[in-house]
Amino acid sequence: MRRRVVITGMGCVNPLGHDVESMWSAVKEGRSGVGYTTLFDASRFPTKIAAEVKGWDIAQAGFDPEEWKYRARHTRFACAAARQAVLQSGLLDARPDPTRVGVYLGCGEGSQDFAAFSRMMTAALRPDGLDVATFIRTGLEILNPVAEIEQEPNMPAAYVAGLFDFQGPNVNCLTACAASSQAIGEAAEMIRSGEADAMLAGGAHSMIHPFGVTGFNLLTALSTRNDEPTKASRPFDRLRDGFVLGEGGAMLVLEELEHARRRGAPILGELLGYGTTADAYRITDIHPEGRGAIACMRMAISDAGLDPSQIHYVNAHGTSTAVNDRVETVACKVVFGERAYQTPVSSTK
Repeated sequence: MRRRVVITGMGCVNPLGHDVESMWSAVKEGRSGVGYTTLFDASRFPTKIAAEVKGWDIAQAGFDPEEWKYRARHTRFACAAARQAVLQSGLLDARPDPTRVGVYLGCGEGSQDFAAFSRMMTAALRPDGLDVATFIRTGLEILNPVAEIEQEPNMPAAYVAGLFDFQGPNVNCLTACAASSQAIGEAAEMIRSGEADAMLAGGAHSMIHPFGVTGFNLLTALSTRNDEPTKASRPFDRLRDGFVLGEGGAMLVLEELEHARRRGAPILGELLGYGTTADAYRITDIHPEGRGAIACMRMAISDAGLDPSQIHYVNAHGTSTAVNDRVETVACKVVFGERAYQTPVSSTK
């Protein structure tokens, strides 16, 4: 028999709440975390709205703000969510072998210094192109090396491991919107295979800055429903026009079932199946027939030892874009057949 994987701790910091309880209350009440962008001046951008974490700082998580002044926004979310999850699990009280506890996150790059980059470009632009030497020299003069290294995607996983002395596998995957889900699935596989007894898994990110919004606006992927922020993200709706950038962090403590039982841990749920695929189609588009999503769902259901008829709810990607929503609908109909018309589908975002 393969090792079973259960969830013994959860934590989050996001626009709907600064912990799991407050977030879930907001979800049940149908509240939205979307509003007008305040992290930078977005008045000249096509999209002027975002889902920001507000009314929160790292001190609320029990950390010294002075020590964290250079650490990226998503690193702060990750570590705060991780602390909540670990405390709920009681894992540290059991004094586990630190080499048997690992970290697997799905985190992107850290905060981007848009002002510094603009100064570098302004100094180096010439009528005939970019003066690379001036660009580099200006960067060396104005960039903070400590702040720069905090942009690396691996930093949240490094800090999380250091907080709890988790010396086991330490991995960060960067697969865009699928990163956190993939991190949880891969972490579960590590426990199943015997590489670890427990893993802290999840992810964190924030792209609510000029670079992030510019990129997605150029892709025409963001909603421009600026007059109705709370109604802008509307996946599967006839009038959808794109998604809304959000930010935050969420973490789970995954544990081998018997390891959790021996220490009397709270078992919040079990992770039964996992699937991962790639469309191998195009960087900015999914395959029009949904082949990646179809294979992935079938793989997860099979891995769980279930039949499609036993699935009672689907949490979709639901990007609120015409392409994704159509293809995701096709994929659900292929996998679930006639049951797709009775199976509830929604997207938490």
